[in-house]
Amino acid sequence: MQANQQLDEVDKRLLNEIQWVFPLVNRPYLDIATKHGQTEKEAMRRITALKKMGIVRQINAIFDTRRLGYKSALVAFSIRTDRLNSVADVVNEHPGVSHNYERNHEYNMWFTLAVPPGTDMKQDLDRMAALEGVLKYRVLPTLKLYKIGVRLDMVNDDTEKPSPTDEVKELNPEKVALTERDKEFIRELQKDLAVVPEPFKELAENLGITTDELFAKAKEYEDLGIMRRFAAILRHRDAGFVANGMVVWHVPEEKIDEIGFKLAEFPQVSHCYRRPVYPDWRFNLFSMVHARSLDAAEKMAVEMSSTIGIEDYQILFSSREFKKERVKYFV
Repeated sequence: MQANQQLDEVDKRLLNEIQWVFPLVNRPYLDIATKHGQTEKEAMRRITALKKMGIVRQINAIFDTRRLGYKSALVAFSIRTDRLNSVADVVNEHPGVSHNYERNHEYNMWFTLAVPPGTDMKQDLDRMAALEGVLKYRVLPTLKLYKIGVRLDMVNDDTEKPSPTDEVKELNPEKVALTERDKEFIRELQKDLAVVPEPFKELAENLGITTDELFAKAKEYEDLGIMRRFAAILRHRDAGFVANGMVVWHVPEEKIDEIGFKLAEFPQVSHCYRRPVYPDWRFNLFSMVHARSLDAAEKMAVEMSSTIGIEDYQILFSSREFKKERVKYFV
């Protein structure tokens, strides 16, 4: 039985809540419990169980890689199938590789790579590309980011007719100058939050400050766009979202911003980026959709295609997850 089939309606509502708005207060689980007509103890019991089941991966601050000065890119490898596992094992050892999937395409391995300020991504990539079995690769950095933020709707079924209802803001990609003290804050805020009555107390004590000072700093980071939000991250497959579809679009250059922002408005789209093209790769706009079945994801893509007026697209589904975790910054 899948983990998500063991969830009741209260669990599902809790999961929706903590994915997007986790309260930065001294007693966050009490705050969540009050909203859902529960006791603090009951909310903590449920969230602990959701972590044990593997549905909640962690609860922590989610930072904007680029604003922290990290360089990152999506990388597509074309690998001989008999060498796919061994190449994935080596690539996964890199601490800057957070997501790595096998996808149904000639480029059969896709991973994200982030490297700290002042380091050379090309060196690391050259080493990976030299592994036996790698036939060719493409580096696909973000040229423009239209949207980023996964929210898996645990309460409602997949919609067959998605419509663009999300409000989308222009995102600032500029690097922010960080002090060593900022890096200390980031190291604490990115830790998985404990399920105890006052979980922020330990983080504040590690920094030698009060929890109010910690919350004020987190708010400042959010206002600056350094921290996108503080939230629970779910494991898609364990939560029942088994269709991880990277929908890639070939959009005329003069329409790319218009289409990028329009796609970003679909709640079912978690990520939307403009990326470079190559002679053997014509798709310049990438959008991620997560659905409970391949069929549901395909119907979403058809509806999106009809809404935006772009028919040249493909869906690359992930058939295997080699690695999925958050990048740990400044460690």
